[in-house]
Amino acid sequence: MKKWFLLCALSALIFASCKKVTDTECNELAPTLVATSTEIAYLQNFLAVNSITASEKNGVYYVISSQGTGISPNLCSNITLTYSGNLITGTTIGGLFDETPAGQTSTFGLSNLILGWKVIFPLIKAGGNVTLYIPPSLAYGDRVSPARPGFVGIPANSYLKFTVSLLGVQ
Repeated sequence: MKKWFLLCALSALIFASCKKVTDTECNELAPTLVATSTEIAYLQNFLAVNSITASEKNGVYYVISSQGTGISPNLCSNITLTYSGNLITGTTIGGLFDETPAGQTSTFGLSNLILGWKVIFPLIKAGGNVTLYIPPSLAYGDRVSPARPGFVGIPANSYLKFTVSLLGVQ
């Protein structure tokens, strides 16, 4: 009987000491990369020419048109949203390279998205709307994304504009 009690107590102690990994734990670190001074100057010029007043973090410029009232995502959150993405070419907005299909939403793990989104999305809440102006080093860098039907491709070292409605955070 003593052996049985000792075995049960030891088993309980071992199981209690095991760390349970939960869905709420997040080991992602906030991005620390900052855009180059050349990239920042380019975006500052674009915003000035277009009379856009934007805030800046790590070289990403953003305009929060609605803060939202839900919860803010962390880097391990899944986010549900609608968005459109355009190229910034010179001092104008260029072609549309991606968007959520009409009447649909998209859900992504924030940790799987470009750095510019990782930097800004924790600043807004579900229900919020934001426009992002992202330099190449915090977007797709020197990668090329080919055109697809209805959309332009993304050339290497492109500056991007995203208009996003954050609908939900899980």
